[in-house]
Amino acid sequence: MPLMKSAIWRSLLPFFLILGSLRLGFWLTTFPNPDEAYYWLWGQHPAFSYYDHPPFQAWIQGLLTAVLGQSFFSLRLANVFSNGLFLLTYYRITQYLYGPQGLAALGVAIALLLAAPLYFLFFALAWHDHWLITFSLLAAFQFIRFLDSYTATQPGESQRLYQAAVWLGLALLCKYNAIFVGLGCLGAIATTPQWRPLLRDRRLYGAIALTLCFLVPIVLWNVGNDFQSFRYYVDRSVDDRGFQLKWGQLLVFLGVSILTVAPVNIWAIAKTIKHPVPLVSPAYRPIALWIFGTSTLALMVVSLVSAALYYWNITAYLLLFPLFPPLFLSPMTTEAVVEPRYTRPKLILGAQVYGAVFAALLVFHYSVLPLSVFASADSDPDSRMLYGWPEVAAAVQQQAIAAGPNSVLITTDYRSASALAYQLNNPQVLAISDRVDQFDFWYDAAQVQGKNAVILADDWHPLTPAFTAQFHQTSNPVTIPVKRLGWWVKNYYIVRGDHYQPPIMK
Repeated sequence: MPLMKSAIWRSLLPFFLILGSLRLGFWLTTFPNPDEAYYWLWGQHPAFSYYDHPPFQAWIQGLLTAVLGQSFFSLRLANVFSNGLFLLTYYRITQYLYGPQGLAALGVAIALLLAAPLYFLFFALAWHDHWLITFSLLAAFQFIRFLDSYTATQPGESQRLYQAAVWLGLALLCKYNAIFVGLGCLGAIATTPQWRPLLRDRRLYGAIALTLCFLVPIVLWNVGNDFQSFRYYVDRSVDDRGFQLKWGQLLVFLGVSILTVAPVNIWAIAKTIKHPVPLVSPAYRPIALWIFGTSTLALMVVSLVSAALYYWNITAYLLLFPLFPPLFLSPMTTEAVVEPRYTRPKLILGAQVYGAVFAALLVFHYSVLPLSVFASADSDPDSRMLYGWPEVAAAVQQQAIAAGPNSVLITTDYRSASALAYQLNNPQVLAISDRVDQFDFWYDAAQVQGKNAVILADDWHPLTPAFTAQFHQTSNPVTIPVKRLGWWVKNYYIVRGDHYQPPIMK
């Protein structure tokens, strides 16, 4: 059924156009989020892996910058590819589950997905997550196809198992929480009698080995860097202040998850769990629920003892959205080409309004004025760092001329260093701070010793007396106030330092 002949798609078209326009405007006009700039900078320093995350996003950023140069377009071009591949996979899933009514189901599934601020934002940002989402979905879908073929005619289609292993390996090269997808699939096998013989099947272990091969670059980097990346993830998951249950953090994790996934989708998840709809695929629902349960319960436990961020659970919901259309459309049948009608039009409309309002607010927050300026002068310092970089970079360049041709550029935090490096298209900007980050692995005290420096600081990460003491003398700070629409956003401070004498080891 052609899309524009579908009443379902015609009703959803305004919503898709609004979100598409917001997304395109964000991609082409918004200065990089500090972490977007950080990961772009990784790509300008090719390596097997990196301290904070696996390397796939950095490799892609390095390739696109090398081919197309530095621009907002090239920074976020990879998102276009990942988004397109994701939507194509959703098309294949809905065709697989609903046959002739797959297009109507696809429209509803995409609308509900995009109504979730979680996915609007993380499909838009040039972080690791947009690739993680797409590769995880591909891995899970291929594994479902393998299990369905195994259920129908053992031994099943082995190539689908190995394709799932490749996609999961790529997902792990993006972020480590892709492991929840693999654990969910293994949990479904172990608890389903007809699939349990696979635990004795050498193909399963060959697929696991194939997935683990993708981790070789990460292991090599860690071997050469005292396993710093692995230690970082262990340290951030363990609270060294002693064991105590943190119910407040659990409630925050759940509350923010409900808001970002959207209340209507939480309702749909509950209905899907309680009232399963018959599907042509015997494996789809068990795998979807096992991945959702494994990831969500694991992160709930983490939030009780340490800290778990809502977006760490971003792979949990991916397979659930294609299960939602029967809750909103009727009749849903694979036997005939009969376009279904809405059974809950107000819920669908409410989801679209919710998603559009949140999307507009997110784009305004990131592109026009941080909404946090209406709260207090120091709230949400991270988002405030998207603003003011053309004027800050111009002031830094003026001070660099005064400091001399061999001067170095230093900031007091990885975020400001990354943003300044992106604005100047200068990968040699340094960040020197108390926090361990990727800049520590690029830092070479011998190369900067004795040089003059231009130092950029702010109120969030101020210039400390201990740091200024490493210079023969420092100038008075030059204040660069950043304002938008008449609202004060933040101040930056620029200081010149003469004859830097850094400690050999940071």
